[in-house]
Formats: sequence, structure tokens, C-alpha cells
Amino acid sequence: MPRACGGSPKNELAGRRGWALTVRVPEYGQFCPVSRGAEIFAERWTPLILRELLNGSHRFSELQLGLPRISRNLLTQRLAALASAGVIAQRPAERGRGYGYYLTPAGEELRAVVEALGAWGYRWGGSDLPSKELDPVLLMWFIRRRVQVKALGRARTVIRFDFRRPRRSFWLRIEPPAVDLCFTDEGFEVELAVDADLAALTSVWLGRLRLADAIAAGSIGLEGDEDARPLFERWFGLSPFADGGAERILARAAAR
Repeated sequence: MPRACGGSPKNELAGRRGWALTVRVPEYGQFCPVSRGAEIFAERWTPLILRELLNGSHRFSELQLGLPRISRNLLTQRLAALASAGVIAQRPAERGRGYGYYLTPAGEELRAVVEALGAWGYRWGGSDLPSKELDPVLLMWFIRRRVQVKALGRARTVIRFDFRRPRRSFWLRIEPPAVDLCFTDEGFEVELAVDADLAALTSVWLGRLRLADAIAAGSIGLEGDEDARPLFERWFGLSPFADGGAERILARAAAR
């Protein structure tokens, strides 16, 4: 299962059976099903929490990595609200101690809604990348999620990412089927080093910039053996909305 290396923050909901919702969810006061659905789904941060759950994040610490700008207290409140609405359920974690958060059948039915929202945003939300929206941790979390594990034939492959501004390094340790995102050097041999401008690599992941063009411009550099670049192109998965993904999702939604 994809995960991050290192310890995880204490789970604020762990052990609180029968959790009661103490924060009132805003109500529109209409009987319309759109209104009732919006009261649950359209709350700030809720679609992104669902995005993380739909992509396999279950622990509180995993959700925090995918939602770096949400406060711990607010994430706790949103999870409680979703549990109260029957969208998620809290149960013992599949590995280790503590609890995890899992979608109920009602939550799984929101997959098409979240995908369509993302596809619409990719198509119509603009392609610019303001510096305030760039985040190396979030980008690496997304890259980890889309690694094409089957393209790597080795038992273990370690790739280091060195961002130029802000200066920071990350490691992907891929041991099929697991993909770990590490924030410190664990001492394993690095098969490939990726030196990257944050905006350029984000654009490549989004499918807005071709990798070959970024390399030619010097905004991304690959250092390793002679197979470094072909290897990178094989395992580096793009956003699910790239390469026509958004159009396919919207077409499926329109056909329903």
C-alpha cells in the first residue's frame, strides 16, 4: 500500500467511539436534493478529503500529507461530520495501531462526483500555476500515488528528487507493490536523481509541459545510468486528468 516513511501524528479520533458531531454543518433550508447533497459535499475541504480517501489514504497522517494547509482541528471536525453523515466509517487500521477512515457505500458513490469536479477544474479552471499554489510535499505525494510500479523490474528502486527552490530533497522507495515517500535519506543506493524546478515538474505531472521540453530547457535534469531517462518516462505517471483524461471523465459523466 502506498505510504509515507516515518512516524505519523497522533490520530485525534482514535479511540473515540460514538463520536458526536459538535460543529453544526451549514444548512440551506431547502428540501431540494441538490441542497441536501451540497450541505455534505460542498463544505470547505470536504471534496479534497474525499479525493484523498478515494485515492487510498486512510490514516490521519496520510490525510494531512494530502491536505497540508488544513489545520489538525478542522480535519478532525470534517472527518466527524462525514462520519455523522454516513459517508465514512472509522475502524481499526489495517496495519499498526490506531484507526483509519474508510468510505461507506454512500462515500464510494461520490467517486464520480469528485472525478467530474477535477476534470471540470482541469479543463476550465485555468492552466496557470501561481507560486502560492506550488507545494513540493503535495507534488511528491501525488507523484508517489501515480508511480507505474509494473514498469520497474527491480525488487527495489530508489529515486531522489532535488528541488531547487525551495531547496529540498525527497526519496521514493519503490518495492513492488509498495511505494514509500521518504523525507530523509535512508542510505539506500539511488538509481536515479531528478533535479527539478518545482513549477516545471508540477507542469509535467499535470500534463501541461512535455518532459522532453522541460529537459531541453534545463528546468529538469536526470542523473543516473544511461537508462535514467527511459526509466523515468516509464514509471512516472501523470495526473489522471492529463493526456485526455479530463475529457474522458466528462464524456462518461455526460453519457450517464
